[in-house]
Amino acid sequence: MMGKKVLVGGVFSLLHPGHIFFLKAARKLGSSLVVVVAHDTTVNKKKGKPVFTAKERKEMVESLKFVSKVRIGHVSDMMMVVREEKPNIIALGFDQEERELKEDLKELGLKCRIARIRKLPGYSTSRIITEIRKTSLPESG
Repeated sequence: MMGKKVLVGGVFSLLHPGHIFFLKAARKLGSSLVVVVAHDTTVNKKKGKPVFTAKERKEMVESLKFVSKVRIGHVSDMMMVVREEKPNIIALGFDQEERELKEDLKELGLKCRIARIRKLPGYSTSRIITEIRKTSLPESG
């Protein structure tokens, strides 16, 4: 019997220890880990212009040895990769919405467990970006 396929999704704009924690925890849930990196258009709509392009973010995540496969999400059909990959488990981060996903899975007739991964305290992409901006601003005076 084949092992369990775990799927996760995210922006991964600046790969940091919180992302590594999340991805490793998701990988422990199965025998393979498929990561969906959000399409640039999706990121623009939800969070503003990404620091790196989807292709660059995909390459960064692909460099992690415990990641089996990385795909860029579809520009408008958020469930396309889920339909194609047919994961056994979808792992969600602390800040990802579960309700809509459950409805979409039911509608597609996909039997797939949803697992919640807790947050590694102290790491936030937006906080890191804010800190970088603060330290890179020229001092007045």
